[in-house]
Amino acid sequence: MTDTTTLATTDTVVLGANQYGKAENHVVRINRDTERHVIRDLVVTSQLRGDLDAVHTEGDNAHCVPTDTQKNTVFAFAQKYGVESPEALLLHLADHFTAEFDWVDGGRWAAHEHAWNRIEDHDHCFVQNKDEVRTAVVVAGGGSRTVISGFKDLTILKSTESGFTDYAKDQYTTLAETQDRIMSTDVATRWRYNTTDVDFDAVYEDVKRIILNKFTDHYSRALQETLYLMGKAVIEAHPEIDEIKFSCPNKHHFVYDLGFCDLPNDKETHYAADRPYGLIEATIQRKGAPMNEQAWTGIAGFC
Repeated sequence: MTDTTTLATTDTVVLGANQYGKAENHVVRINRDTERHVIRDLVVTSQLRGDLDAVHTEGDNAHCVPTDTQKNTVFAFAQKYGVESPEALLLHLADHFTAEFDWVDGGRWAAHEHAWNRIEDHDHCFVQNKDEVRTAVVVAGGGSRTVISGFKDLTILKSTESGFTDYAKDQYTTLAETQDRIMSTDVATRWRYNTTDVDFDAVYEDVKRIILNKFTDHYSRALQETLYLMGKAVIEAHPEIDEIKFSCPNKHHFVYDLGFCDLPNDKETHYAADRPYGLIEATIQRKGAPMNEQAWTGIAGFC
């Protein structure tokens, strides 16, 4: 039999940062208020923080809100409030758990949204949109709430107007310079709001529009330059956003040498290499705006 007294905190061992909850709650909410239905398809994670030491060190569950309760609350709130936006639902959850349980002083609530398009503008038949996955995170603590929105898996490509020259070289450099190449990437981005008074759906669509438009409007000398220009355009257009992060692979396309069969190939037929790949990551911030590194804790990868 295990001696539970050995689980208590000792002079040499202390409990560090912790959180817990129910992950990957797949909620499909159909708005049926009219004959023209609307789908919001979310995968939601709820995690609580607070006075939870005794749960870990003494096996005392008095302050343990079951993860099953968190799951039920996610579905109940989707029904009670609807899903105006992923961010709005997460804010409802954050407010509920920090108000309902005195010992819960914060937490992290996250969601991925999969979009659906209408089939031939049909009122109630849809096809899943594979363009990108929308993301949202709400972090609560210390009496404040921070919203981080974004998307991932948006694949974009420009077939010209990109090059790569004048880079540093040493004895291991074999890459040839080029002034005309394919540039392609899978955009993963997240942006941090400085307020919660936001039309999250409208801003999401506009940030995506800005990113796509900026990708097209210049000759790119490197993916790093293009990410900076994308982020700069977002910050300049939206005063409610203080920083935006990008994590983008360089999806390399190499002109295939068809000399073996005497076929010319003027940058027309390429080999698309999936690995290894360049990984370009950057943060673009509003000058002078306060930083909030704690809000980014727990977000996997760069963004």
